[in-house]
Amino acid sequence: MFFNTKDASIYYQKYGNKDKTILILPGWGNTSATFYHIINYFKNNYTIYIIDYPGFGNSPLPNKSLTIYDYTNLIREFMNTKKIINPIIIAHSFGGRITTLLTGYYKEKIDKLILMDIASIKPRKTPLKKAKELTYKFLKKLINILPTKKRKYLQQKLLNLFASADYQALPPIMYTTFKNIINTNLKAYLKFIESEALIIWGEKDKDTPLKDAFIINKHIKNSALIVYPKANHFSYLENPYLTNKIIYEFISSRENL
Repeated sequence: MFFNTKDASIYYQKYGNKDKTILILPGWGNTSATFYHIINYFKNNYTIYIIDYPGFGNSPLPNKSLTIYDYTNLIREFMNTKKIINPIIIAHSFGGRITTLLTGYYKEKIDKLILMDIASIKPRKTPLKKAKELTYKFLKKLINILPTKKRKYLQQKLLNLFASADYQALPPIMYTTFKNIINTNLKAYLKFIESEALIIWGEKDKDTPLKDAFIINKHIKNSALIVYPKANHFSYLENPYLTNKIIYEFISSRENL
């Protein structure tokens, strides 16, 4: 099924038809495929919605580059249209950025949050990364003064040398979107989150390091942190049974942490 706005169209799936709703917000580029065990576990007792973001999965590319605020307002519009009131949100990685704005900035009423390896803290650039960026920008300026025929070839060579595989795989319209998102720091909004939050993290996560989990746990007043030893950025996939049980206990309990 598709939900359409003036700037984007998103594909979504719905499971179950119960009074209480779970909204799943996946990571960047991920789809429902990485949440099948969570969906199957909870679909008989909840109504579950899961989104494919614009440009990923079955959702077409947006008609313009987007910011994290655009993504969040798209989800807000979706929730309003589908009459999703006070849901439980399960967010992974990029989905945590949207959730942080939903709850900390826009103050949407959300019952409980399950935040798994979320990307709400802007990563600090290491000296090596800063040096690579400066080198890339310098070489890019040199290439831009060359004749057109040579320029296109060398620009691709430069991209292959400096850009990650994920970045290179993005369609052109998503380049700016990607940069808009990773350059936005959402840390300041964490302290305004009032929903009860469970934070799940992989000890060996290299995409969103464990130190981010401690920062998020400190800033969200009503939160608890669970760390999976030796797990990576997809800690919930590495521990599917345990994750389901922990989420079940958390969302079934009406007591504060």
